[in-house]
Amino acid sequence: MEFKHPTVSEIVEQIKILLEGQFRNISFVGEVTNLSLSSSGHWYFTLSDPNAAISAALFKMDAMRNPGIRALKDGDKVLVSGSVGVYSKRGTFQIIVKRITPVGKGDLKEQFELLKKKLASEGLFDIEHKKPIPQMPKRVAVITAERGAALQDFLNIVNRRSLWMDVVLIPALVQGDGAAASVRAALEKAIRYTMEANSKNSGQGFDVVVITRGGGSLEDLWAFNDEALAWDIYNCPIPVISAVGHQVDFSICDFVSDMRMETPSAAAETLTNQQMTIKERMIKAKRELVKFSNSGLDKNQSRVYRMNPKALLDKIWANFMSFERRLKQCDLKHRSLELTSIHEHSIELDDYISRIEKSINKKIETTQNRLASYDNLLRVLNPNNVLERGYTYVQSENGKVLSDLKSFENLPENAAISLTFKDGKASAYKSGNKS
Repeated sequence: MEFKHPTVSEIVEQIKILLEGQFRNISFVGEVTNLSLSSSGHWYFTLSDPNAAISAALFKMDAMRNPGIRALKDGDKVLVSGSVGVYSKRGTFQIIVKRITPVGKGDLKEQFELLKKKLASEGLFDIEHKKPIPQMPKRVAVITAERGAALQDFLNIVNRRSLWMDVVLIPALVQGDGAAASVRAALEKAIRYTMEANSKNSGQGFDVVVITRGGGSLEDLWAFNDEALAWDIYNCPIPVISAVGHQVDFSICDFVSDMRMETPSAAAETLTNQQMTIKERMIKAKRELVKFSNSGLDKNQSRVYRMNPKALLDKIWANFMSFERRLKQCDLKHRSLELTSIHEHSIELDDYISRIEKSINKKIETTQNRLASYDNLLRVLNPNNVLERGYTYVQSENGKVLSDLKSFENLPENAAISLTFKDGKASAYKSGNKS
């Protein structure tokens, strides 16, 4: 028989049933951190004490019944009531808060403020004790987690902007139990290495120490609020830059160090600013040098071309051709017409001939047009054209056209007449009868 193993969904569902069934309507005290309001009106935060932490959510409808949530801030201690809820998609659980009531300042926040006040009174934060950060460090020690994002952010900036700076990683724990002791041990290594290098006059010691890690809650950054670590940084002979957390995060390490930077990237930019300036000046100088070299090269190439025998011959030949043209202009034999008035009269005569030819051609054209008009008129008045339409005309014996009745009646009796048709003539005689 094949044994069937449970799926992840089945295991998570069993855990969900177990936790949500057993932890209903519970109340406990915790310190608020990572408080945030979502766009949908839900509140999310973390409840913690020095040894543990749990995620919590106060949904919109419950938040309306707990208006005091808007007055809370990170570090406040609160009493919450609610139930455990399991989110199956991620396999995580959180407290679904139904009621939240402030009960005083949180222990971690209070410890932070007390230690900060104590160290400030002892002069650890005084400006006159701050060591200047070298503008162009050659070797930098970075104390952080070996595989942390803070180290990669720092190295990315350095690799892009730096020209000669060496970065040496001294790995340390940056969160949890033993993190403060690990950072102190890493700082002690950097100090010991630098002192040994200085005693040997090798000049290979660290110019700056950068203590860094990414952002997080107050609990996550608590290692950097250690009093012993603060005194180690204060007594460190090497300038120390603190780049712990994000811009809104502050730790005791930030206040006691020689310079506080908001992020690891900002620390890297500060250390490479002078190198970046030199790099930009070198790039500009290179660009100007190339421009100057190309200009000088073009100028020298032009001079070499002008000194080339072929170029000299071309110039001599051009001068020769110019002188030859000028010499031809001085030849009076071939310019007699140009230099005497005969040339002008010849031009004037040509102009008259041209004008006469144009006048004659215009006269001929006008006459031809008139003849054509007369021809058309004669064609219209031609009697033969009338005969084409069925008419006939009568002529007497002597050829006179009888155009009216009176002329016809005046003819003698039996006088011979001729009738002209479109296709010929016919003879006839005048009758004695009158119509």
